[in-house]
Amino acid sequence: MTQNNENTNAFLIHISAFAGFVFPFGSIITPLIVWQTLKDRSQFLDEQGKEAVNFNISYSLYMFILSLAVIPFFIRNLFNGWNNHSYNFDWNFDLGFGNLFGIIGFASFAGIIGLIKIALIILAAIKANKGENYRYPLTIKFIK
Repeated sequence: MTQNNENTNAFLIHISAFAGFVFPFGSIITPLIVWQTLKDRSQFLDEQGKEAVNFNISYSLYMFILSLAVIPFFIRNLFNGWNNHSYNFDWNFDLGFGNLFGIIGFASFAGIIGLIKIALIILAAIKANKGENYRYPLTIKFIK
């Protein structure tokens, strides 16, 4: 395989993570499929494919943990209307300053993490297109 073709394929492995915006789990499945079809062609494609798949699995895990962190706040808000004396359950959601600040805070944090993911994918794709070996930060090595 020529060096230019190898770099282009490595670029496509990284950029295929944007399929996650089209269908669920596309950011994991698409790079995995592209990597599996190209990994036998060169060592560089194998390394970059593993790195892309590991990063997208790690990112999904981090977002899942962030989503789990929101659940206690949602449950507290849900049961905030419980009146212990009359045992009435009111479905009124308190969107006061404290709860609204928490919701906006979690949404902002998730948005910043999403922007970082997009920037890292673009950076990795550009480096791979130049033939440089790129390592994503904070990536758990699920596939070695």
